[in-house]
Amino acid sequence: MKGSLVIVAFFVLGILCGIFNLLPAEWFSGSSIYALCILMFFVGLGLGHDPEIIASFRNLNPILATLPLLTIAGTLAGAAVASMALPHRTVPECMAVGSGFAYYSLSSIFITQYKGAELGTIALLSNISREMTTLLCAPLLVRWFGRLAPISSGGATSMDTTLPIISRYSGKEFVILSIFHGFVIDLSVPFLVTFFCSL
Repeated sequence: MKGSLVIVAFFVLGILCGIFNLLPAEWFSGSSIYALCILMFFVGLGLGHDPEIIASFRNLNPILATLPLLTIAGTLAGAAVASMALPHRTVPECMAVGSGFAYYSLSSIFITQYKGAELGTIALLSNISREMTTLLCAPLLVRWFGRLAPISSGGATSMDTTLPIISRYSGKEFVILSIFHGFVIDLSVPFLVTFFCSL
């Protein structure tokens, strides 16, 4: 949760710098694509340095291995339904925001590039909220919806920031599933976000 609060603090700091013109705007025009490339490099580097993650996926129960697909389908369906209450936003825009799956740093940059800063900001706040909801409400999610609920709720973060909470409340036997879930969701984010932004 501390990491999420740090991200929000930097986001607010960026807004304040923009409002009060503390930094020249020309410094940042077009720079977000470079930040995105660097971010993707480090994500790949992190996965490449841990071959045990991929090796451990072989022992997964095939039925449980469908959880990432169910998370994707459920999130996109929820985003499509939510768009009905937001007449100023199209269904693809809402689904693009939902396709972030709590991977706020990557999805918000993509959406800002394709659809503008307003929708990018909505994506950032939406995906940070998803992560924080998982961190704060994991015990309730387990009680009300079962031990797989925090994994789905965590989205892409189920392999990193929300993993300790998932391990604590869902059980250590779900750690490998949680890492696999986050890995698959992580890979889907750039493809789904750009697909829905292009519609």
